Amino acid sequence: MHYQLIGTGKPVVLIHGFGEDSRIWKQQLEFLDSHCQLILPDLPGTGQTEPESELTMESMATGIRDILDKEKIDSCILLGHSMGGYISLAFAELYPDRINGLGLLHSSAFADSEAKIETRRKSIAFIKKQGSLPYLEASTPNLFAEENRLPMTGLISDLVARHAYIKPESLAAFLEAMMARPDRTHILKKANFPVLFIVGRGDQAVPFTDSMQQVYLPDLSYIYILEKSGHMGMLEETESFNQALVDFISSTPM
Repeated sequence: MHYQLIGTGKPVVLIHGFGEDSRIWKQQLEFLDSHCQLILPDLPGTGQTEPESELTMESMATGIRDILDKEKIDSCILLGHSMGGYISLAFAELYPDRINGLGLLHSSAFADSEAKIETRRKSIAFIKKQGSLPYLEASTPNLFAEENRLPMTGLISDLVARHAYIKPESLAAFLEAMMARPDRTHILKKANFPVLFIVGRGDQAVPFTDSMQQVYLPDLSYIYILEKSGHMGMLEETESFNQALVDFISSTPM
């Protein structure tokens, strides 16, 4: 798994989400690099990481562990956006002694509902028939809060163009992996580390009500609600998003 290592201090892994690569964190790098050591992996099939036809949240969590081993990092803070949060939860289950803090950034510990699984199946069929670009063109605007879609049209178009290189097979493999993941609310209930929740009021991918059912599960939660964001708070409300990350990283002991 290809990755970047930036800055010094507390090790913090930023795991990107579905249909993205590590460049999604561009607005966070300059803000965070003076506060910690950032580790930015590209998941299989994105960036410079070779695709894998069979993916699971557990296999990608093991890939994160391999990076930590290579860099001789015993433990870290894991911050995951969307699917990156699912991977972070799998990591916490597999390697609980190596995690100091967990961030679910527009993410969830719930398994997919039957309705969500059906939506993902339709997405896979669409991707296989139409390809990556048409799928990203259709789906990316819905990741933003409704009021942001028009003023952020240029940004949305740039995101689509930037990630259209991801092969249909990789997008389908990610979707299959998300469908197969189990409920991991038990990880939140027994967490002996702090958990950060960044929630978008207008998030359609991870509904606000779902997030509110989870924030009370850990013993120690940090909860930030972005009132003007959908699923992409790092771009929709960058300043508030960045401040939430810094506050959490600064308050999390190593």
